[in-house]
Amino acid sequence: MDSDALSTFLTVHRRGGISSAAKALHRSQPAISRRIALLEQELGMPLFERIAGRTMLSDAGRVMVPYAERAVAAAQDAENAVRALARPDSGPVALAVVGTLAGGRLSEILKRFAAEYPGVELTLRTATSAEVSDLIRRGEATIGLRYDCDGSRDLDCELLQAERLQVVCAADHPRAGRRVAKLADLRGERWIAFPVLPGRREITASHVFALFQTHGLGEVGWTPVDSLTAQKRLVEAGLGIALLSESNAAEELKYGSIATIRVGDLKASQDVVTVTRRGGFLSAASRRFLEIVRAEYGGAKATRR
Repeated sequence: MDSDALSTFLTVHRRGGISSAAKALHRSQPAISRRIALLEQELGMPLFERIAGRTMLSDAGRVMVPYAERAVAAAQDAENAVRALARPDSGPVALAVVGTLAGGRLSEILKRFAAEYPGVELTLRTATSAEVSDLIRRGEATIGLRYDCDGSRDLDCELLQAERLQVVCAADHPRAGRRVAKLADLRGERWIAFPVLPGRREITASHVFALFQTHGLGEVGWTPVDSLTAQKRLVEAGLGIALLSESNAAEELKYGSIATIRVGDLKASQDVVTVTRRGGFLSAASRRFLEIVRAEYGGAKATRR
């Protein structure tokens, strides 16, 4: 069982079939089918089955996925480690970042890193927090930046900052710049939040709902918006209020296009963490990138899980 066979198996799984996997790998369908057949023969069990015209994982295939991901990631680590011996300042460094964290602070981090390592190939992908962890686990990204720690035994999470959340509204909102005694006073407002998508829930999408449930206030009226920028534009237009982190609202607050509503009984924050694969190889450039991230976030004390 070699890494190429496992990588082919994972590609068929992720692409949903032999044909799509063949296109992704630039190989013929018979070659992919033969590779899977040999792997199944070696294991003595089928890894896929056809259900209603779709290629689905068998029970054995579902068991196989996490082990295959680790093996393929380990093979990539080995290749990266050997290449790093020749050029300690070489890349690539692949980042996976939650979209709402790809703001001004990340720009400063990237600028500093590029100045120090101009020869390193750095790539960036945006995703939800859960997807960031999956990309790191599969070895498709080296360093992740997401909300809240992931308890997976395959990952290391390092706390950078517990970022305070605040209620924001339009500059001409009746409660702009004022204080309310409790969250219940805002129950009748229209809230703007990230949509909750099956299998793709973003942690920030649930904060508003979790807060109201924690306070025993039940459901609230809300508008789902999947873009942070669009959320802020709707708030500016007076079409709702939102719960945003200090950094995400900083620019609009600075220029006065939105305002805050102070809430007496609201104590909410979200952890910003880095994610790396436990035991995975980190080049000198990757380690330096993490140092820059820590410095930019204020040198928060490391907390690994």
